[in-house]
Amino acid sequence: MMNSADYKYLLFDLDGTLVDSVADLTTSLNLLADELGHPHLPPEHVRTIVGDGATKLIKRAYGEENYQREQLFRFLAIYGEHLLDHTCCYQGIEELLQSHPADRMALVTNKPHSLTIELLEGLGIARHFKVIFGGDSFAEKKPHPLPVQRALTALGADPAQAVMIGDHHTDLHSGKGAGTATCFCAYGLGHTGGLEPDFQVTASTELIKLFPGTGK
Repeated sequence: MMNSADYKYLLFDLDGTLVDSVADLTTSLNLLADELGHPHLPPEHVRTIVGDGATKLIKRAYGEENYQREQLFRFLAIYGEHLLDHTCCYQGIEELLQSHPADRMALVTNKPHSLTIELLEGLGIARHFKVIFGGDSFAEKKPHPLPVQRALTALGADPAQAVMIGDHHTDLHSGKGAGTATCFCAYGLGHTGGLEPDFQVTASTELIKLFPGTGK
């Protein structure tokens, strides 16, 4: 395995990796809970159910037995109105993105693509990524390797020269399945699911030390 600084291509998850979105996700889930007659969820619980896309988020929030597809559309509408109320980049992330050329970076998230673009543009970081794929960009989402494979193709990247960086076992599974190295962000929302990442950080500020870049 190469030294972490030698990887040419960086692929990132979004929520829990680049941005802290728990407050706005909690607000949106609880506004929908009011409409559905469900109790509010504390942020601490919301942190534990993020990472597998909006459909699973809704099912985990209100119970799979209560799920109706209309709830998903309503949640996405509400979340779209609160997407940028409090969401922000973790400390050191903007510096990390600025230290690498955009044509070597991709974002692969399970968040819907339209909301992903709106969020990235609202935070002023969309320009840092040549490739941006959401959970609805393909027939499969993470942990399936397909989104990472497509991102590698779009970057023109050799998997052996790329690392998938994320805070959830879905990111590790997707990266490993696509042949990339993996980096687990323990400061985020998820867990490794028992997988062993190639690299691990406990604070967002450690990422730029692992992947310092060469400037632009």
